[in-house]
Amino acid sequence: MSRLFRDVDGGPLCPHGSVVCIGAFDGLHLGHRALVRHAVARARALGVPAVVVTFEPLPREFFARDTPPPRLTLARAKVEGLLDLGADHVGLLRFDAKLSAMSAEDFARVLLSGRLAAREVWIGPEFRFGHRRGGDLALLQAMGRELGFTAGEIEPVHAQGERVSSTRIREALKSGDFATVERLLGRPYAIGGRVVRGKQLGRTLGFPTANLRFPKTPALSGIYATWVHGVGDQPWPSVSSFGTRPTVDGVEPLLEAHLFDFAGDLYGRHIDVEFVAKLRDELKFPDLPSLTEQMHRDAAEARDLLSEHQRRATA
Repeated sequence: MSRLFRDVDGGPLCPHGSVVCIGAFDGLHLGHRALVRHAVARARALGVPAVVVTFEPLPREFFARDTPPPRLTLARAKVEGLLDLGADHVGLLRFDAKLSAMSAEDFARVLLSGRLAAREVWIGPEFRFGHRRGGDLALLQAMGRELGFTAGEIEPVHAQGERVSSTRIREALKSGDFATVERLLGRPYAIGGRVVRGKQLGRTLGFPTANLRFPKTPALSGIYATWVHGVGDQPWPSVSSFGTRPTVDGVEPLLEAHLFDFAGDLYGRHIDVEFVAKLRDELKFPDLPSLTEQMHRDAAEARDLLSEHQRRATA
């Protein structure tokens, strides 16, 4: 049975040993997947659990709380993705002042050796951990000789000659280059969540929306042609707004998907919104009639783009 744990300290989780991989895993791109699959394969070969160790919030978010970096994947989706890749346990460690002050040596002793009884530890290229990023592959290998585990680093992963990284994916999302995003992720970019109630302004304007909260800094903003998954047997065509809704003085990021020709109640349902193409940036309109006119134009453009997208996919 898979297990989620949040703390470095605590009782033994894998008394008979484990294979551990460590990383931020934001986006779960092709490089992340290669690392996790390698660790899972090694764990299966040794007959021990595969453990993925990651962090929430991400260390970069903790150290830049006033200007946090854009997030690709929320914690729940990341954990679900890691379990789908074969992880037996996921350590979603609370990255706080205590953990940020822990030395790399103590991290290896307390967590990797103490709680997880690691036999092997795997990291991605150039990964750093511990206080002041003092831990690297060489330190892990030295600690492993003391504590009884081996450590290794997988090679960088490339897609069509380009190195896969979360930073590159964020850049592509910002520019609306979804072809590059899909190539580096190995799948279309999507955001999932449970539909929540909004102010129902869209309904009064003739554009009811399914709303998803995104309590992090998103990596993209604007109006998009999208597919919504989780509504019917097939992806549902839609136009989506992702941003702070400046026309109505919004503050928190909200993903609002208007499903074309849909009649039904989606509140409480888990859906995934797949991004296909960017239509425009988010704008502040002088009044609601001006906003509504633009929404009709956006919807018409999104319908055309999605029809062409579907035609190419089935050709």
